[in-house]
Amino acid sequence: MATFYYRAMTYNGRIVTNRVEEANRLILIKKLKSNGLQPISVMQTTNRRRRIITKKKKRNVSTAKNVIEELNTTVDINDNRRKLTLKDKINSYLGTEDKVTSRDISIFTQNFYLLKKANFNNVHALSTIIESTENLTLAEILDDILAGVEAGDYMYKTMEYYSDVFPYIYINMIRVGELSGSLENALLQAREYLEENDKITRKLKGILIPNLLQFALLFVMLMVGTLYALPQIEKVFEQVGTSSTLPAITIWFQGFVNFCLSHWQLPAIIVAAVIVAIIWYIHTPKGRYRYHYFKYTMPIFGKLIFSIDLSRLMKAMLLNLRNGMRIQEAVEVSKNVVNNYVMLSIIENSLKNLLIGQSWIEPFERSGLTSPMVTEMLKIGMQTDLAEMMDKLVEYMKIDIDNTMEKIMKTLPQVMYAIVGIILIFFVLVVVVPMVQVYMGNFLFDAYL
Repeated sequence: MATFYYRAMTYNGRIVTNRVEEANRLILIKKLKSNGLQPISVMQTTNRRRRIITKKKKRNVSTAKNVIEELNTTVDINDNRRKLTLKDKINSYLGTEDKVTSRDISIFTQNFYLLKKANFNNVHALSTIIESTENLTLAEILDDILAGVEAGDYMYKTMEYYSDVFPYIYINMIRVGELSGSLENALLQAREYLEENDKITRKLKGILIPNLLQFALLFVMLMVGTLYALPQIEKVFEQVGTSSTLPAITIWFQGFVNFCLSHWQLPAIIVAAVIVAIIWYIHTPKGRYRYHYFKYTMPIFGKLIFSIDLSRLMKAMLLNLRNGMRIQEAVEVSKNVVNNYVMLSIIENSLKNLLIGQSWIEPFERSGLTSPMVTEMLKIGMQTDLAEMMDKLVEYMKIDIDNTMEKIMKTLPQVMYAIVGIILIFFVLVVVVPMVQVYMGNFLFDAYL
């Protein structure tokens, strides 16, 4: 059991304070509310051997600066929300928190979508989800979001406060849904976004991890062979007195490795300087723009990244257009569903064109990144029904993204096999060939002669 110091307000406006023991902070808040107290601040304290645990201040719970009156209030009410697991007890004792994973957010989004589909309002839906949320950290965050909603605030504003938990794109999808009045559809898109990310991540891990492990194993074998096996072969040559020598590529690589080990400070400084310079450059506006442009044009993945960002933008615009927004408003509200500087610059140029009465499609066409099929469908939509055409465009882009993903899944293994194969060939030339030379014993003939 952890010790908590809380301040709360009664219904008649009196401030009460007390120090109590409870399993975790959320359960204590529940008990205080059910006892007719509105929590102001709840801080976990520890014994002398343990440090005071400071958690991130909640956005929608204000802290009383001046205590009007202090009373000792004893709370003894059972909370049957759920039984504490062993993990919860360990976290409570150690003062740690559950990490909010993408799976937790995906489950929350799925449940919220289903409740909204069943015509639950936001307060009722959030209250229901909080009661069934197993991750206590996420439950506390949702409780803070609920407090904001009850105060008349948008959900996305509290989510922005917890940007380390909710992804940037996810927050802006919720923002588009709330501002356009179509939160249910936005939740559906957010769920699809999380599922697509998990699907792509799983596929890439399934390809990259085994090949990276092979690469690491070959590299270790190469280093071990160079540092330990090759010197033993050289000793054998010296003892026998043969004129045979190691292959030229082996001698070169051995000298390179020995130089790096004897002067390791220089390579380390060079590598660190290059990394720092790249990171610094990427954090500059010009460097960030070029880095984002490289992401759209890079081999293998560039087309996929651009198609996914453009698809998110089109989905958000379609959502806003269906809710009666003008094109300019739809573009303005939807632009934050992407965080790539190149895409954002294209969107800003589109907004400028709308202000001066020109085509908002032209910047996408001029960028050279958007396919002619997409721009042509948008042009036809401007002449007929844009919302209907964008619906077809989103469907087309989904098929195109799936096809691009299939091509990547076929190409990426071949690229990885080629890289591993090159390392393997290098290992054979540097280490295996000298070993075979010793095994065959050809150097003995040179020593005899």
